[in-house]
This record gives sequence, structure tokens and C-alpha cells, in this order.
Amino acid sequence: MKGYVIIKVKGLTLERFLNLAATNDIYLWDIKRVDYTELEMKATIEGFRALKEIVNKVGCRVEVVEKRGLPFLLYKIKHRKALGVGFILFFVIIITLSSIIWDIKVVGNEKVKTEDIIKFLEIEGIKSGIIKYKIDKDYIKHLLLNKFETFSFVSVEIKGTRLIIDIKEIELINEEIDENTPSHIVASKKGVIEKVIARNGKAVVRKGDIVEKNDILISGLISDEDSDGFILVHADGEVWAKTLYSYKIEEPIVKTIREETGRVFERKELKIGERGIQFIKGDIPFNDYVESIEEVNIFNLNIDLPLKILVHQYKEVESKEITQDIDLIKEKNHIRAVEELNKQLPPKADIISKDVKHIVNDNFVTTYVVIEVLEDIGEKRPIN
Repeated sequence: MKGYVIIKVKGLTLERFLNLAATNDIYLWDIKRVDYTELEMKATIEGFRALKEIVNKVGCRVEVVEKRGLPFLLYKIKHRKALGVGFILFFVIIITLSSIIWDIKVVGNEKVKTEDIIKFLEIEGIKSGIIKYKIDKDYIKHLLLNKFETFSFVSVEIKGTRLIIDIKEIELINEEIDENTPSHIVASKKGVIEKVIARNGKAVVRKGDIVEKNDILISGLISDEDSDGFILVHADGEVWAKTLYSYKIEEPIVKTIREETGRVFERKELKIGERGIQFIKGDIPFNDYVESIEEVNIFNLNIDLPLKILVHQYKEVESKEITQDIDLIKEKNHIRAVEELNKQLPPKADIISKDVKHIVNDNFVTTYVVIEVLEDIGEKRPIN
């Protein structure tokens, strides 16, 4: 803002020059020795003027390499009115654009759709185009917490021209059943019983039994030895069973792929908010292509502005058929199927066996992978 100059000082008494500058409280920085008789440094405008007396005293020569800062820019503008008007207009546009909210970003929401939140805020007058200095963050928090019961926390932040709403939703935790609550242990899935460990309650299945989902495995309803009735208890234990996980995957033998030819067509677009103006008109000269978009930083400023230049690249592609090796397809299908099955397996499950079957039919290789595991399928269910 105050301006500074980059200067070179030449002579045989450079050390004395620096000592006198320091003695007279003249601020110099970024001092670099170019060679034995030459230094390069930066000085304020006032400091540069004060150096004149020291330079005359020590017999050095000073050369101004470059002038930087607002005072020099204003001096140029003073003699070039068109540049001055453009400079002022540029800053007015930047300040105006940076004082408006151009984008609303919602993060952290899973149960409520982002579109529903945005629509609700628009009804309340909070939308793209609003002046950010008029935004009441606490009011937005109050609105959202009152409207959506699943929100436990809302944070509102303004970064540049973007309004960021960070949401935390209430987590519905499946609380464990209290030990005083009568309950059964039931099957969470179909399986073949391998082992039952009943710590409390009565085991109603044994090794080799086939059970379906929701079948009672350990009952919380047991007979009372002192009467003909029954008593209710909180069943506890483990029920290990063999279960199956399967996955099917298909891959064509003759496959159509798209390859780039190397021909590229470009369009540039000036985008303001959601609206864009393309610089080059005309049809894309390719029948088949892939598009990529790259954003060009116009002013190299750390301000999130709605003014952007986008470069659209259209790369021509052509389709061609390739015949894949059947053994290679089988291997890839096998790997992909196992990866998908591993995502389904519970953490404590032990894999007992794996069966892989490949079927070649017409133009497809179909792979079936079945994994047999040993896992605890019991889950507690309150007795009504």
C-alpha cells in the first residue's frame, strides 16, 4: 500500500553503506549480494529518499531496478484516464461480486436431502444472490433446527462467496436390551447350526439344525420347576452357524471400447454464477466424443468469485471391438466377486470354504462365487 523500490547499490564501501543505513534507522530488506561490489535490496519510498545523503557520503551509486506498490500505480493512472477508469471499475466489480453469496453448500446431511434443505431456505429468503452481510447465522441455525427434527447440530459459516451449512444428524443407536428385560435370542439370517452356547435361557436348537431368519435359538421362556407355569428370563449366549454368501458377475467376451483419436475441439466459456456465455459457437465436429472441463484462474486471487473462465475440451473417440481372453476374464471376475463378498462379511466371521463356478454362454462369461462362513447369527429380541 505504501509502495517500495528494488534498488542496486554499487561501490567498494558497501559494508559502510549498510552500517550507516542501520544507524539512521533506514529499513532495508531482502538484501542480496550480486557480486563483490554490488548489492540488491528493497527499500520504502521514504527510506530510498533518506539514502541519498548516505550514498554521497560513502561514494556509492544507486540504481532503481523496479518500482512496486499503490503509489506508483496511482501515478500511472493519473496520466492514463482510461486505465484509471478500468482499474476502478475492476475493483468495484470485484468488491460487488465478493459481497454476494453465489453458492450454498450443505454438508453432513444423510437422512434429509440437500434439495429439501435448499428449497426450505429459499422460501425463507436465503438463496444465491443474497448479500452476505445481511445473513444472520443464528437465525439460519434456529430455522433449520426447528424445521428438521433429525438435526442435532447446525453450524453456519461464510467462506468467500459461499455459504456453508454443516449439519449433524441424530444417530439412532440400537441400544442393547436391558438385562432385566425378558428376551429371546433369534436368528438374524438363515444358517446351519454348528454350536450353541446358552449362558441364560434354554437352547431350542442343536448342531445340524437348519434355521430361518427370526427363528428362536435360545428361548427366554423356561418352565418353572416349582409349578406348572413358565418364567421369563433375559436370554444370553452365542449361536454359531454356517451361512452362505454368494455373488454373480458377468463380463462380455467381445467388448466394445472407446479410444481417443487425438483430435480435440475447444470452446471457452465465461461463467457468471449459473449462467455462461460461450466464446466460440458452432457444432462439435465429432459424432462421438468425451468432454472435459478445466477452470482457468482469471485473477489469481484467493477469493471465491462467481466469475470463471471454463475451457471445454471435446476429444474425439472411436468405438472398436476387442476379443478378450476367456481365462483372463475368469480371473478378473473371480477377483472382483471376492472383493465384493468381503464387503458383506461380518468382522468376526471365519471363512470355511469357497466355491467358484464359471459358465461360458454365447458372448458372456458368468462367474458365481459362493463363500461358506461360520458366524454368530444370534440377536436379542424382547418378549412381548
